[in-house]
Amino acid sequence: MPASSYWRFEIGNSSRNDAQHGAQLGRAKRARLSRDVSSAMPLRFSLCGFAVLLVACSAGGAPAVQDGDIIFQTSRSSQSLAIQRATHSPYSHMGIILYRSGRPFVFEAIATVRYTPLVEWIDRGSGGHYVVKRLRDAANVLAPPRLARLRRAAESFQSRPYDLTFEWSDNRLYCSELVWKIYDRAVGVQVGGLQRLPDFDLSDAEVRARMQQRYGSRVPLDEVVISPAAMFAASNLITVSSR
Repeated sequence: MPASSYWRFEIGNSSRNDAQHGAQLGRAKRARLSRDVSSAMPLRFSLCGFAVLLVACSAGGAPAVQDGDIIFQTSRSSQSLAIQRATHSPYSHMGIILYRSGRPFVFEAIATVRYTPLVEWIDRGSGGHYVVKRLRDAANVLAPPRLARLRRAAESFQSRPYDLTFEWSDNRLYCSELVWKIYDRAVGVQVGGLQRLPDFDLSDAEVRARMQQRYGSRVPLDEVVISPAAMFAASNLITVSSR
């Protein structure tokens, strides 16, 4: 074979080999890329799923709250209906928001005065409905030194038993009494007007049955009372969240 033909043959053969080698490399890269994408897809979709789950939980879970907020709900307790009818309000239970270790809790009076995780508290109410209210001047009233006093006032009531007869005493406490006294004693703020039993609608059959059950014939008509309804209607509160 002439030298010129030999070199043309070798060059052509080398080009074909390079092309074939390049094609093989291309196929190998595409295969690796496909495997990488396939292996990444479950992680990507799992992360997307986690993000969707977080959004869903946020939408249906706890509201944005801050220390000192007051939260109301319709309780599913046995006395809830009587309280609603006596006060002409759907709100028969309430508590105050306080954070612990970065998590929101409701400080409330039920069987005893205690902290309950916010989401758990909301789920316990009728239909998961709630209304969160806040002092109009919360930024000033609950500045750090005053907020510390609010916490200390709350702690002083922890573990006290629930008051089924709604007496104005610190020995036992009911829900609205607890929150009213915390604010009054810690920062000198009265949330809602105090009332006496005759100020409520005592004519309803459910209300009368509950009163008979708890007081018999000795109804303490002069007893000072603070109701969830009176605190809900307080002019120094604003609504910040509801569901």
